[in-house]
Amino acid sequence: YESPRENGVWQPPPESCSAFGRTAGSDSSSSTPLMLVARTNALDYGTRRTGIAVSDPLQLIAGGLATVETRELERYLTQYIAREDVSVIVVGKPLKMNGAPSETMRFVLPLVARLHRTYPSIEVVLYDERFTSAIAHRAMLDGGLRKMARRNRALVDKISATIILEDFMSSRRAEQHR
Repeated sequence: YESPRENGVWQPPPESCSAFGRTAGSDSSSSTPLMLVARTNALDYGTRRTGIAVSDPLQLIAGGLATVETRELERYLTQYIAREDVSVIVVGKPLKMNGAPSETMRFVLPLVARLHRTYPSIEVVLYDERFTSAIAHRAMLDGGLRKMARRNRALVDKISATIILEDFMSSRRAEQHR
């Protein structure tokens, strides 16, 4: 089965697909059907650009979605949410090393308030984003990206958003298993 892509986003297989020996909606190890849930998005907010990451429908895998000009962010999210089922938007919480809010927080809090108003059915969460840029740079180095590619701030923002999302989803899974 080849997964169709719509606007570059993977689409789940149809119910009748028997890819990997099982059908969507069944699990060979139990009688519990696979449950597709809404996606989670993460934002690495910046005053010029914002990196956006998205989870798969099962909320197991995070991937970079886009980097948009911050002035276009809310329009982009509106269009995306109209196409995709989103249950959570995670916004990177800009903190200094001592835990105090950074200068960017004065821009993030009004964004969070607007997201709450615009999408009352979507959970909006602030999540610590400290070290994500450093981790993104390290991942780029470890991945063998050339120096010019590592200077691409838009790529760093998208990778940072992915790191925020991965960390958020890991912490949610840990909470569920307590």
